[in-house]
Amino acid sequence: MINDGIKNIYAKPVTFPIYQTSSYIVPEGEKYRYTREYNPTVENLGKEIMHIEGSEDYNVFSSGMGAITTTLLALASPGDRILTHLDTFARSYHFIKDFMGKWGIKTDISIPGTENIISSIRKDTKIVFIESVTNPILRVNDIKAISERCREVDALLIVDSTVPTPYNIKSIKLGADIVIHSSSKFIAGHNTVISGLAAGRKDLMEKIDAMRRTLGTTLDPNSAFLTETGMKTLDLRMEKINSNALKIAGELMNNPGIKRVIYPGLPGHPDHDTAAKYMKGYSGVVCFEINGDVHKFTENLKMIIPANTMGGVESIISTPKTMSHRSLTDDELRILHVNDNFIRLSTGIESPDEILGDINNALSYSQ
Repeated sequence: MINDGIKNIYAKPVTFPIYQTSSYIVPEGEKYRYTREYNPTVENLGKEIMHIEGSEDYNVFSSGMGAITTTLLALASPGDRILTHLDTFARSYHFIKDFMGKWGIKTDISIPGTENIISSIRKDTKIVFIESVTNPILRVNDIKAISERCREVDALLIVDSTVPTPYNIKSIKLGADIVIHSSSKFIAGHNTVISGLAAGRKDLMEKIDAMRRTLGTTLDPNSAFLTETGMKTLDLRMEKINSNALKIAGELMNNPGIKRVIYPGLPGHPDHDTAAKYMKGYSGVVCFEINGDVHKFTENLKMIIPANTMGGVESIISTPKTMSHRSLTDDELRILHVNDNFIRLSTGIESPDEILGDINNALSYSQ
């Protein structure tokens, strides 16, 4: 049997291969011992996100929540104060507010909007966790302004940039210490894999890496391969998705069956100027509130898929109140203006006219 380890490469594949092994023959060096710690396929994916984000280092995880929880557990200590905002993904919100509080970590929750986040940063705040474009109400936070305030109090800024992706906004360049992605969504882009990514300062990534290996929130090589394969078309997909979403949002504004439309690309959006200043495109999520029956609406969609996710090549609709944000209280949902008829549309790469046609047809049944 010929087995000289991974150092010897007898061929140069066009696509980086899957190293499907749990362990390695005891190496001369310290790196490759066990796949929970390091795997070449997983490492290749990490180098891709590091390159795209322009960061010093990377980490790769078994899910977006794995990236968030591992990062926060690695960097927070009992007695520290963490700030986040109400309009984050509900699981992130509950992990910070409920779970971390049990371990002696103080948590502050800001209401939506950059100015409110900045005013909530205290002198003893150690970590600020924000979303660049928030899920589900699509506020666009001014990363640069928030990072400047964080520097004043020596706080770390962690940015979840799942919704816009690194194609639309570069969080590290705007001042984030760490950027996180649920790469299951737009980055992988085909609803085939669960994975998470982080990029940022080397000193912080080393701490997070040690925690990842301990917690076991490591991505498997097959999922890393699928994620990296999807990432290859990120620019092409996001260009089409951005274009589709902008057209659809504009058309829905004039639809009598829709009460309101939320999209950063619309001039009436409260953060439109911030989005126009820092974003390459306004991303692929459009939220709107219908006037009719939401159940009849979703039941009569022919092309758009009702599902609890976003970011794929297929257009997908969800109702945050009953899906992604079902764990929020009625009061919290009221602050966010998320009700039974609030819809989150993740636009795919289909014809925008076909997407609009499906929405209009389903609306006719909901009245």
